[in-house]
Amino acid sequence: MSLLFDWLERAVKGRTASGGSGHAIIYHDTYLSWRGLFHRVDRRARELESMGIVAGDWVGLMLGNDPELVVLALALSKLDAVVVPIDPTTGGRDLDMTLESAPLRAIVTRPNAIDPLAAPSGTLRLDGNVHLPRVASESRHRISGTLLSCAFYQRTRPASGSIDTPVVVLFTLDSGGDPKAVVRGESELRGIADSLARAFDLGSTSNVLGAAPLFDSQGFDFGLLAALPHGATLFLDDGTAGPRIAKALVDHDIDLFATTAREFAALARLSNARPLRNRTRLVCSGVPLPSAVARSFRERFGVPVLSCYHSCETGPAAVDMQGSSPDSVGKPLPGVDIKIATGAGEALARGISGPVWVKGPGVARTFLPVLPGRAGQTAVGRCQADGWMRTGDVGYFRSDDHLVLTNREDDIVRVDRRRVALGEIESCLEALANVKAAQAHVEYDETGSSHIVVRITPGGRCKSSAMLDHCAKQLAPHKVPKRIEITE
Repeated sequence: MSLLFDWLERAVKGRTASGGSGHAIIYHDTYLSWRGLFHRVDRRARELESMGIVAGDWVGLMLGNDPELVVLALALSKLDAVVVPIDPTTGGRDLDMTLESAPLRAIVTRPNAIDPLAAPSGTLRLDGNVHLPRVASESRHRISGTLLSCAFYQRTRPASGSIDTPVVVLFTLDSGGDPKAVVRGESELRGIADSLARAFDLGSTSNVLGAAPLFDSQGFDFGLLAALPHGATLFLDDGTAGPRIAKALVDHDIDLFATTAREFAALARLSNARPLRNRTRLVCSGVPLPSAVARSFRERFGVPVLSCYHSCETGPAAVDMQGSSPDSVGKPLPGVDIKIATGAGEALARGISGPVWVKGPGVARTFLPVLPGRAGQTAVGRCQADGWMRTGDVGYFRSDDHLVLTNREDDIVRVDRRRVALGEIESCLEALANVKAAQAHVEYDETGSSHIVVRITPGGRCKSSAMLDHCAKQLAPHKVPKRIEITE
């Protein structure tokens, strides 16, 4: 059995030794005790094993925030299978490349979901070949007590080359805008869990609110990895409804909650919000935290929002624990080192802006697909042999040792918590006959929202509405520009 199930066993034994069980997961009106969670996981593991899942199999979980996702992940962990959470809204080109990076033995989906291994046209686009025949599942099983189905496929396991056996694989975007599998072994998971515990004083009496999706690194790290290893209670939420989140923060004495600036701005606008306890830690990561949002939230709730530097590849790396400097992402977390260096890894003097490198126990070292770097340099989003990772972010250290992020080395930006490659949007529009050139950029407003704006140089008669319709047909919803400006 792998680390996730081991953490569950330790939490159950600890609760039993103290004379109680307590709640492991609370989801709306569903309450799962630690012993109840353990028994559900054990039953689900035996069921998955009877279907044919064995140690080493990569299994995709295309589900949203639901207790069943946690149960399935822990059951796979008990079988020593690799847990691969996937955004259930992923489709088209991204899904094809996701499946090419992580050959999955099985995929769990909601009912009536399309076959995730087959393109809408009935072809499977793998290994750069778009002419392969449709891949039919070997078998499909209904997971008992649910409406979920588990489809099996004949896929070859990847040779990841990881030092540790893979436990969890999360997806993000590479510097070229393509899906990248971030392989986490036991050492990386322990490193993230330990950093969070030391920074936020997490333990068996802590309450963690997880509203960010568990298939996203923010939700996985600040949700599951903040709660499970320490026996804390995880309050799951499947949305971002401001009033419901505000009520949960107060009613359940939440100790840790992480989300984006937009959600904090929405909470700050609530007129009937109640003050929070001083020990409540609210973390903002993914996009810059506007000073106006930080100020209005503190005035409304009485506690600060803590800017955090976090990514799928590094895990939590730095945080402003005082919440006094929203223009920075604070100081490195315990056990994490951060430096500003050249593309070759040579450190730059303090105060000089340059590529941000991170080294720590939670930093992933294995990524799929494997991409080579240029001679003498480490590729963006990859690690050196000594463990230093070139993140792709650009920034500098202030005189008070706070890290300030300024921009990116590539064209990857974040729209809320999702990574977007601007080049993909530009290429989509430049494929139109009447578009001579397209230049995309991200805008952040005072409410914490981020959106894509594209400036078009026309080569003929262009209409913004027609180009937006074209983007909506070709791109994922979060990649569609909010506005298109046509210049002469």
